[in-house]
Amino acid sequence: MNRIYKYIIFSLLLLLIAGGVTYIVLKTRTKEEFIPVPAETYYITVEKSIKTNYKGSYRKIFNDLNDAHINVAKSYGVNPENVDLAVDTLSGKLQKIETSQYYAVDPLTHSHPYLVPHAKARLDELGKAFCDTLTARGGGGHRFIITSVLRQSKDIKKLRRWNKNSTENSAHLYGTTVDITYRRFDKYTPQFIISDSDLKHLLAEILQNFQEEGKCYVKYEVKQGCFHITFR
Repeated sequence: MNRIYKYIIFSLLLLLIAGGVTYIVLKTRTKEEFIPVPAETYYITVEKSIKTNYKGSYRKIFNDLNDAHINVAKSYGVNPENVDLAVDTLSGKLQKIETSQYYAVDPLTHSHPYLVPHAKARLDELGKAFCDTLTARGGGGHRFIITSVLRQSKDIKKLRRWNKNSTENSAHLYGTTVDITYRRFDKYTPQFIISDSDLKHLLAEILQNFQEEGKCYVKYEVKQGCFHITFR
């Protein structure tokens, strides 16, 4: 019986010693530095109106005739009968356009994202003017969207199957012309929500300036919902 008591006392002593050692180790161990985890980033979207100086009728102001578009396209553009996208891109006759900080390019189903260098330079200039003006008026984070660029004869034939308003004699054949939708815009930052109506007015204001400066012809397309633009 005494032996059992000895074992019990001995076990208790071991437990006390182990507990004491553990306490000392925990007490003297260097504490790890606490690094707070930052909260997840979030944005508060704000509806914002911007001032635009555009006034007038879209149909009356942007009503350059198709013949004017075609004549300029023939002067600056490629020969539609000899267009080879790969060869002409390598030679520099055509330049590929892609989504940039100034504009977005839609997935194109009936055209190809190529322009002659002069037209691409004008497009870049237009995109920069739109974005710079928007930023100067307290907006930002929005780009216009290009919905059609260079078309080949086979593309126009396909397009005419469902769009009878499209013409076979199109300025799009020459790599000088783009369509920019006015029904929607690319919103690539979430801080501001600017209405498509305000952005349409702003785009029209910039286009009117370009038109008056002799940089482009513009046709307001109602059914297609776009500005049809041939750069000069």
